[in-house]
Amino acid sequence: MVSIDESPLPNILGFLSLASYIVTLIPTILRILFPQTKETGIPQWLLKRRRIIGIIAFFLALGHGFLMVQKRNFDFLDIKTFWIYIQGISTFIIFTLLSITSNNWSVKKLKKNWKQLHKLTYVAMVLLIWHIWDKMSGHWTYLTPISLVATTIITVLFLIRLWIEHQGKQQKNANKVTKADLAEKSTSTTWRK
Repeated sequence: MVSIDESPLPNILGFLSLASYIVTLIPTILRILFPQTKETGIPQWLLKRRRIIGIIAFFLALGHGFLMVQKRNFDFLDIKTFWIYIQGISTFIIFTLLSITSNNWSVKKLKKNWKQLHKLTYVAMVLLIWHIWDKMSGHWTYLTPISLVATTIITVLFLIRLWIEHQGKQQKNANKVTKADLAEKSTSTTWRK
């Protein structure tokens, strides 16, 4: 039986961190899935503020983690602790890496690796669904279903985005082949003359 409890402060901070994190994913999804939103200026507005929103997500996650550690009196010398909270710890490590490198200096220094590193944000997306489900099952608060629905929706939209991008690349490659074929045919026709 699922009972809905009041959300304590650590859960509220975790929820706000999740909401901020989702906001960082929205600009690219809007640009690709809903290109008409470009005219509203919302994707551009969010894009300009994405780094700061991501850093806010990190600090909210830090507060969530700190309060959870205090509340549950974790033993950091016990390997079982890390295993039990592996999704939360992994997500926090990803958030930390992304926050530390969310500046122009890191973009310049890391070059192509910066983009690869920041793809970890999609790993965090999956880990968060697991984290919410695993840690909240049995003692749901009113924030749990909202969190699960929000993470599921953003994950589905992300997968649709990947599919659209994949289709676009295939179309581009097909066009390249066609152009190359035309150029080859043109050359062979010229030789025959």
